[in-house]
Amino acid sequence: MIVPAWLWIPLTIFAAAAQTVRNTAQRRLTDDLGTLGATLVRFFYGMPLLALWLALLLALPQFEAPTLTSAFAGWVLVAALSQMAGTALLLRAMTARSFAIGLVYSKSEVIQVALFSVVFLGERLSLVTALAIVVATLGVVLLSPRGKTAGRGWADRAALFGLAAGTAFAISVVGYRGASLALGTDAFLAAAETLFWSQLLQTLLLGAWLLLRTPSVVLGVIREWRLSMFAGGAGAAASLANVTALALEPASHVRTLILIEVLFTYIVSMRVFREAISRRELAGIALVVLGVGAIVVTSG
Repeated sequence: MIVPAWLWIPLTIFAAAAQTVRNTAQRRLTDDLGTLGATLVRFFYGMPLLALWLALLLALPQFEAPTLTSAFAGWVLVAALSQMAGTALLLRAMTARSFAIGLVYSKSEVIQVALFSVVFLGERLSLVTALAIVVATLGVVLLSPRGKTAGRGWADRAALFGLAAGTAFAISVVGYRGASLALGTDAFLAAAETLFWSQLLQTLLLGAWLLLRTPSVVLGVIREWRLSMFAGGAGAAASLANVTALALEPASHVRTLILIEVLFTYIVSMRVFREAISRRELAGIALVVLGVGAIVVTSG
C-alpha cells in the first residue's frame, strides 16, 4: 500500500498525545497497583486492540501474512524487554518527583536513539537533524529542576530513574524499527505484527512473574479494569502510531518530533495535577518546540 511520505508526522503527534493520556492514567494506577502492576496494565489491556487491528489488516486482500524470521524475533525480543524496563523506570521516576519532571528526564532518549540508530541500523544523521536534536535536548535540560526543590539535580533518584528509562526506551525504539524493517512488508502490517508479538511476550513474561511473586497485584489489575482498559487502550493506540511512524521514517526524526509530548505533559501537569511551571521551564518548552519544528520542516 502506497502511503504519503508525510504520514509519519501526524502519526507521531497522535502517538505523543496518546502517550500523555496513558502516562496520566498509569500514574494514577501506580498508587494502587505499584510500578509493575501499572506496567502490566499497559500490556495486558492493550492486547485486545492490537490483536483486533492485526486481524483486520490480514483480512484485507492487499495484505499477506509476512514470514517471521529469526532476525525479526531477535529485534522483537530486544524491543519488548527494553520497553518493559523503560516503562517501569519511567513510572518510578514520576512517583519519585513530579509527573512532568519524570517524563522530561526520560527524554534524554533522543540523543541515544540517534547514536544507536547510526551504530545498529546504519542510519545517517544530517547536520540539520543533529542540530535539531541538540536544540531540543537543551530544552529538555532547561526543563530539569534547579534550586532548593531540585534535590541533587541530575544525581537524585528521579533523575537516575528517568535517565535509565531514556536508555531503555532508546534501545526499544531501535528494536521496533529493526523488527519492522526485517519483515520487509507494508509499514502498517509490519507495525501491527511487531507490536502484537512484542506485547504478547511482555504480557506473558510480566504476568507470569507477578502471578508467581505477588498474585494480589494481578488481582488488583483485574479489579481496576475500568481505568486499566483506558490506560491499555491509549497505550496500544500510541504504540501502533509510533511503530508505524518508525517503519516509515528514521528513528531519530520520529523520536525528536515525539518530544512534543513534553508540551502535552506540562499541560496535564498544570491542569490535572496542579503542578507549577516556571519561566525557565517555558524557555525549555520553546527550545523543544523549535527543535521539533526543524525536524518537521527538513523532513517534509
